[in-house]
Amino acid sequence: MTHQLPELPYAYDALEPHIDTATMQIHHTKHHQAYVDNLNKAIAGTEHEQKTLEALVAAAGSISPVVRNNAGGHWNHCFFWNSLSPKGGGIPTGALAAAIDQGFGSFEKFKEQFQTAAISRFGSGWAWLVLTDDGQLVITSTPNQDNPLMDVAEVKGRPIIGVDVWEHAYYLRFQNRRPEYLNAYWQVVNWEAADALFNNR
Repeated sequence: MTHQLPELPYAYDALEPHIDTATMQIHHTKHHQAYVDNLNKAIAGTEHEQKTLEALVAAAGSISPVVRNNAGGHWNHCFFWNSLSPKGGGIPTGALAAAIDQGFGSFEKFKEQFQTAAISRFGSGWAWLVLTDDGQLVITSTPNQDNPLMDVAEVKGRPIIGVDVWEHAYYLRFQNRRPEYLNAYWQVVNWEAADALFNNR
């Protein structure tokens, strides 16, 4: 199975002024493309060649680090692009909003906890809102290109939203000011897509 770089569901400049055009172009065509290319090279001629991306991610603990890292990088970025929208921002609605209020006390309290998880992730990684198997919304973070779908994840669950806190996601505009990048992220979160993921359970 040859993995492909997906097209973005919007133009590179669509998230301006919150996430700049140059960052989106480099992030998608260079960083994400590299994960796809390296994954295809790593699995060529192996037992993993015919496995889906989801199957590779789920088996992260029993595959080589190069396959784990690049499969994770590919899956995480596919998820990330779809969790952003030029029409995003604001606050969630519907069942997801109610579950956030119930689980965290309020949207603002949820946002503070999520922000803390993203800011405190040392080095490169991700912060996530996940739905666990027992139906609970939980905030977690993962190192490098790991994600909560992996069998090695400290907190396992189905991602509802996620934010990339590798420096390549924000350094051109924000340099080392990760909190400012996260403030921009909240302006483009695709809550409609998040609500659909939450309801599809």
